[in-house]
Amino acid sequence: MLAHAFLAVVCDHDHTSYPAPDELIPLTCNEIQRLFTTLVVQPVHDAAHRLRWSDWRRRHQARAQAGHYRRQAANQT
Repeated sequence: MLAHAFLAVVCDHDHTSYPAPDELIPLTCNEIQRLFTTLVVQPVHDAAHRLRWSDWRRRHQARAQAGHYRRQAANQT
């Protein structure tokens, strides 16, 4: 419960202080958890690799979200 509260606060602070670029979705609690785990708890690769991977993942999700909204709009007409 405490971990989820921590993630929610970090997520809220990130959204208000550092808005996501247009090509990325905002950081989610799950993404912050993954970054925290891979950067602090179990650093398998270097930090730069993990941050690049996170950017790639969020960019991919933003493209998928945009495509989903486009298909929904096309189906409604």
